[in-house]
Amino acid sequence: MLLAATERALAHRLAVAQSEGRTPSVVAAVVRDGQTVWSGARSSADPVPHPGPEAHGPGAASAHPGPAPEPDRGPESHRGPEPDRGPGADPEPGPRTQYRIGSLTKALVAVLVLRLRDEGLIDLADPLERHLPGTQAPTATIAQLLAHTAAVPAEPRGPWWERTPGELRPDIGDLLDGEPRPLPPGRRHHYSNPGYAYLGALVERLRGEGWYEALLREVLEPLGMRDTTLLPRRPHVRGWAVAPWADVLLEEPLADTGTMAPAGQLWSTTDDLARFAGFLAGDGGRDVLSVDTLVELRTPNSPPAHDNWDASHGLGVQLLRTPPGWPGTEQASRSLVGHGGSMPGFLACLLVDPQERVGAVVLTNATSGPAVMAAGSDLIRIVLEHEPRCPEPWRPLAAADADPELVALTGPWYWGATPFVLRLRPGRALELGPLSGPGRRTRLSPEEDGTWRGLDGYFSGETLRLCRAPDGSVSHLDLATFVFTRKPYDPDAPIPGGSRGWTG
Repeated sequence: MLLAATERALAHRLAVAQSEGRTPSVVAAVVRDGQTVWSGARSSADPVPHPGPEAHGPGAASAHPGPAPEPDRGPESHRGPEPDRGPGADPEPGPRTQYRIGSLTKALVAVLVLRLRDEGLIDLADPLERHLPGTQAPTATIAQLLAHTAAVPAEPRGPWWERTPGELRPDIGDLLDGEPRPLPPGRRHHYSNPGYAYLGALVERLRGEGWYEALLREVLEPLGMRDTTLLPRRPHVRGWAVAPWADVLLEEPLADTGTMAPAGQLWSTTDDLARFAGFLAGDGGRDVLSVDTLVELRTPNSPPAHDNWDASHGLGVQLLRTPPGWPGTEQASRSLVGHGGSMPGFLACLLVDPQERVGAVVLTNATSGPAVMAAGSDLIRIVLEHEPRCPEPWRPLAAADADPELVALTGPWYWGATPFVLRLRPGRALELGPLSGPGRRTRLSPEEDGTWRGLDGYFSGETLRLCRAPDGSVSHLDLATFVFTRKPYDPDAPIPGGSRGWTG
């Protein structure tokens, strides 16, 4: 649970998003350590709030402590559209009200593709043609399609696909119009909706079932996402366009997009997406993706977009650099991970700060207007500012990790004249970084052959070796040919070019 002041600040930010964004409704949730700690809703049907503490009611962005226990409705809740309700009012929005989530669908499809790789059915470097013959992008690799670097056009041929019934769309072998590779593949980020239509078809080819059926069985059910469906079911809101210069509404059409569905078809709730946010942050879902694969998914796999150096792409997720002043980034910024979504009548946002294990979901039913990504980022920031995480208590190393030789290695080492510090961590892991200021920091994991392998930073994947003098003592460290010595430019160490000693 959050403090009352934190909940008030979150409710206020949601109210601002609904009012300034001119949207019929907006719902949101905040996740911390895998648990929904706050959820709220705001709609045009809410009464005007009174000032003071009593405003934390229906007129404010009402807060919910999290999902309540509920009966299992069975698999039928995943399938089938709701009959048209006609012109009546939408349901009161809440944590289990469905909204269309648009391109957030892509993050879920990416999880399916990475599961294929982990099972050995594909390699991310494989060309699409190897597993899915007959497309117009045969040489695009699976990794390029996931990260939007395959130079596949942004949109399929034909009319506006989000508003076109799927039965009117071309099949998977005839999606593109004109030159299918407008940019050099592998060198530029170029967002592509057809690329994810190909990935959905790839899943269907290798699983022998529809991509949504595979998603339901492999991801949605294991994560407890029982209200994420291919077509809407009750309760759900309708999608609206708001006139730019008048406060009037136009109902948007609802199209089943068919072939293009893996790019943005799904409907979901803040309840379900909060579970997915916890999964992306690393809390649960180990039977869905391994820890290493989840880290790989969140790692930049494309260069920044040419017009936005604060954004990049992982394998199916967007990466946004934290803005200046982000809590806990006094020395260096870090990435928020997630995805935005847009379909006619709907906008969506899911973001997580994996280091803090805090995430936010924002869903709204307006085609344009609400800045949902900014709102999601702000909800995370508010929690981190109001309730910073307490550091883990200091604990001494376990006796099994306190190897006397490794303890003796800790402390200052020098690369040339630059002081570094080596620290011993649990599990015989090491951490090496500059004594102060920025520089090449890395964590290193022990290997069975007595070496260590870098886990991140400049030395990621590189090998650290302990080099010994004739008497068996450690004379220096070799990390990817970088020689670290106990004294600056130690004349007794094999430093290329030698050392003539220091002079005044």
